[in-house]
Amino acid sequence: MILKNTLTYALGCIILMSLAMTAGAQSKNGKQQTPKLSLTQSFVDKQLDDAALQYKVLAKRADPNLLPKTYYADRDFLENSKTSWWTSGFYPGTLLYLYENSGDTSLWNEAAKKLDLLTVEKDNKGTHDLGFMLYCSFGNADRLAANPAYKKVMLQGAESLISRFNPTVGCIKSWDHNKDKWQFPVIIDNMMNLEFLNWASRESGDTKYADIAKIHANTTMKHHFRDDYSSYHVIDYDTTTGAVRNKHTAQGFAHESAWSRGQAWGLYGYVLMYRDTKDPIYLAQANHIADY
Repeated sequence: MILKNTLTYALGCIILMSLAMTAGAQSKNGKQQTPKLSLTQSFVDKQLDDAALQYKVLAKRADPNLLPKTYYADRDFLENSKTSWWTSGFYPGTLLYLYENSGDTSLWNEAAKKLDLLTVEKDNKGTHDLGFMLYCSFGNADRLAANPAYKKVMLQGAESLISRFNPTVGCIKSWDHNKDKWQFPVIIDNMMNLEFLNWASRESGDTKYADIAKIHANTTMKHHFRDDYSSYHVIDYDTTTGAVRNKHTAQGFAHESAWSRGQAWGLYGYVLMYRDTKDPIYLAQANHIADY
């Protein structure tokens, strides 16, 4: 699930590093040895402890009014972003995971400062990424220390997110730019924010959020995937008829190519939809995408 996304990624990197180290080992005669998994709990703990230290260093360099975004080692430059950037929830979310693992309250305190900045995004009706921005951050904070204020921010954010839903199209609109090219663009990335809406229905008791998540997932399943279950990046819809106008890419190699990150968004999203709804159609879709 999204709340575990950062830690899963970190552990995945650790596993890959360990496999690479063992698989690359050679015997004295130069022949490749059979790979052996050297991953241990102490190794994982060491990586997480190092990550906590790195984030404490990062916190000292971070702009107090912005969110860290990218570090360029070649020029020792830390690029920051405003709270409206789609990854703004990842920094506080990661801090909260590291706090959970270490118990270091300085990590919690740094996350809390960034939550204060992010609160304004609850009213942002200009983005589909509110799950990334608010659920990774406030969702983790509420999970670790339940707080009505956190829930209020997220529920208002969910309300802002569904304001982008068009019932004729059956989807939540992704972008408001490139109006000369697209009328109602929906990107596969949207699948990652449906978990946020499912949470909002469970928390509020109002099914409208989860209903919209299901409609969006079903429409995406119908139009975003080719016969081999590779995915288009951008599907552009007609707001009057709901018909597909264009099948494009914005970040992939070509309109008819499979954008690997988009494939991951789709796979992840349908696994989450199955977990939240138990509808086997979503698990089947996830398996098809994984097979591709």
